[in-house]
Amino acid sequence: ARARVAALVGARPDEIVFTGSGSEANLLALRGAVLAAGRPRPRVITQATEHPAVLESCDALRRWYGARITVLPVDGDGLVDPAALAAALTDDTVLVSVMAANNETGALQPVPELAAVAHERGALFHCDAAQAAGKIPLEVRSLGVDLLTLVGHKMYAPKGVAALFVREGVALEPVVHGGAQERGLRAGTENVALAVALGAAADLCAREAADGLPARTEALRDRLHRRLADALPGRVRLHGPARRLPNTLNIAVGGVGGQELLAAAPGIAASTGSACHSGVRTPSPVLTAMGLSAGDALEAVRLSLGRWTTETEVELAAAALVTAATG
Repeated sequence: ARARVAALVGARPDEIVFTGSGSEANLLALRGAVLAAGRPRPRVITQATEHPAVLESCDALRRWYGARITVLPVDGDGLVDPAALAAALTDDTVLVSVMAANNETGALQPVPELAAVAHERGALFHCDAAQAAGKIPLEVRSLGVDLLTLVGHKMYAPKGVAALFVREGVALEPVVHGGAQERGLRAGTENVALAVALGAAADLCAREAADGLPARTEALRDRLHRRLADALPGRVRLHGPARRLPNTLNIAVGGVGGQELLAAAPGIAASTGSACHSGVRTPSPVLTAMGLSAGDALEAVRLSLGRWTTETEVELAAAALVTAATG
């Protein structure tokens, strides 16, 4: 299982550490690197549209260990400018953490360029690839990353298992102490069944990638976008860059709230770009960081395709959404 996970990202088996979740893998990478560095008030750099597992871990490092956290802005496509990272780096920066792909828009960050900039100043580079692993090719040497997070349920493995790539030579403080399991970085008896499941999923993803699944998924995604744009001329806005995950389509239909749109299309299983707490809707922090107004962000809908999505389902989804938007 360890070898299969390693093969998916071009790593060696002994560079894979199994964890119980992507959040735990991110914590091991961030906290582990900060504590292992042994510096007073170390600096960590991340960016505004990261998953809360990274942003909140950074905030905890600030509160518990006095770490100085720099959160870089993103442009209108949700991307970090390598020049902005270069300007933010200092000699006391121990780690830079930037995700591979955004979970709401699918935006693919320029990870190789960002990692190279970080390394020029001696900082480690962590990449949360939870959304990207299994959907697009990833190769840790080409990316230039020192640490990379993979999550099981994002690539059709069971929930409750993930992994962290730890490049040989990178020192981390363990997230769980007490035993020698997982190279001493996560004590406790391993969950063999879930590790095997993650390995099997990684193997299936590698085979499907070689068989052209990402290109087929992207073609279906673009077909869905075209159907909606053609049927609702001038009303469909795309959020995110052209270079994004093949399965992700984050759009808004002008004049219709995302919640209302999906409520009027009950046959569609999708999500909005906002969170709903106690009946109060709030705009997506990802979209507002990209410069969208609160009103525009509340119109967002995230449509995600999967390995079993068919042309017929795309046509049905487009028809249902168009009816919902015009009815």
